[in-house]
Amino acid sequence: MIQLHNVHKTFGNKVAVNHIDLEVRPGEIFGFLGPNGAGKTTTIKMIVGMLRPDSGTVEVEGISVKDHPLEAKKKISFVPDNPEVYDMMTGLQYLNFLSDIYELSSSVRKERIERYVSDFGMEEALRDTIGSYSHGMKQKICLIGALIHEPDVFILDEPMVGLDPKSSFRLKEIMRERCDQGKIVFFSTHVMEVAEKLCDRLAIINQGNIIASGTLEEIQKQAQDEGSLEKIFLELTE
Repeated sequence: MIQLHNVHKTFGNKVAVNHIDLEVRPGEIFGFLGPNGAGKTTTIKMIVGMLRPDSGTVEVEGISVKDHPLEAKKKISFVPDNPEVYDMMTGLQYLNFLSDIYELSSSVRKERIERYVSDFGMEEALRDTIGSYSHGMKQKICLIGALIHEPDVFILDEPMVGLDPKSSFRLKEIMRERCDQGKIVFFSTHVMEVAEKLCDRLAIINQGNIIASGTLEEIQKQAQDEGSLEKIFLELTE
């Protein structure tokens, strides 16, 4: 479970996240929606321990991200919206580096690397340097690296950006497979159709405030509108 209680974050005089409460349950795909600058990425960075909230608490699987950051991070994999990877490494070196960090055995890493490399069609590029990769290929190698230790909590910031249709489809399948195993997928997106079809529950953040949350049906009731998620999102955020 991911739990945020009364989480607040400012940058100078700007309130980025305004005393929000959020709960993400095991076994669900949770979509986090909002316009640019609404507070999505700031919230995600506080969940994964890249930023510290000014106040409030963040827990992952019952572990305080502030008090026990390493324990919490062992439960998490994070794929940022802009993949920043070690350009001088080959794809294979990068994946073995991550396997070393998570202390995966030779047989386990071999099986998982082969599986996920095949899923995302990266076989031919694995021995090339990451600096030679396109944006989409860097996104794929980040996804493979994030999945390699089979995290309990899979967090993605705009994961579909730059992916080809086949890889995007496979990623959605993997997200659902993980939740069927009782794990958590938490992701932000601007693509309302993806969120509407894929997510079990959603939250909409605007100007640092959670303005709606729940299943699509619950959000429709909150907005008093039975229209599409895109229509409701535009009405609420405007």
